[in-house]
Amino acid sequence: METNGESPYGTDIYTEPDGDPDTIANLGPLAPLAGIWEGSKGVDVHPAVDGAEENEFVEHYELQPIDRQTNGPQLFYGLRYHTHIVKPGEVETFHDQIGYWLWEPATNTVTFTLAIPRGQVLLAAGPAAPDATTFEVTAAVGSETYGILSNPFLDQAFRTLSYRMVVTVNADGTWSYEEEAQLVIPGRDEPFRHADHNTLTRIAPPTPNPLAQGAAGAAAGDTSLGIGSLRNPDGAAS
Repeated sequence: METNGESPYGTDIYTEPDGDPDTIANLGPLAPLAGIWEGSKGVDVHPAVDGAEENEFVEHYELQPIDRQTNGPQLFYGLRYHTHIVKPGEVETFHDQIGYWLWEPATNTVTFTLAIPRGQVLLAAGPAAPDATTFEVTAAVGSETYGILSNPFLDQAFRTLSYRMVVTVNADGTWSYEEEAQLVIPGRDEPFRHADHNTLTRIAPPTPNPLAQGAAGAAAGDTSLGIGSLRNPDGAAS
């Protein structure tokens, strides 16, 4: 992303910024999402042989802060997530998904990654203000930056043309999402809108990222054993 025709990263593509060890304090609009969440009012609309099928679902969504990440001068703060979904009263997994939510302060960009165990991955992004309570990420098939990749069967039978997800942080401390994917399915004249939405309530706070934990321990004078304590002064393992 460029600002007024200039790259926000400068001309040095190798030097990494120091950043802040405390990820939670630097997540911008993602900060309210950190923690462990549950939602029991989810709805999924997906393709079926006779048209569409709608299912309610129960979701467990965990988002934990990771240490700052760099690509040379590019700096991200982020959350590693795992969402696990079942139908009400059932044990079998209905949907499982892992990935990262990333915030880039230099460009005010939210980036979202998605991987599911049906052979599909995705990278989406969108602009957002640091204090935004609503933001959107998008991806499109064929893009070399924010795109979608599927295994050969999915690409032929349920080809995903585009993806869009809108996140809203609610005043009561919950957060909601609405997502949709446009699918091309053989024998159908129009793309199918595969849609999901849910509202999540926090059931546990996040665990601080390792760098933040280390900084807090040092500030508190923590003298517990670490790797260095297992070595002799000459560097040999004891």
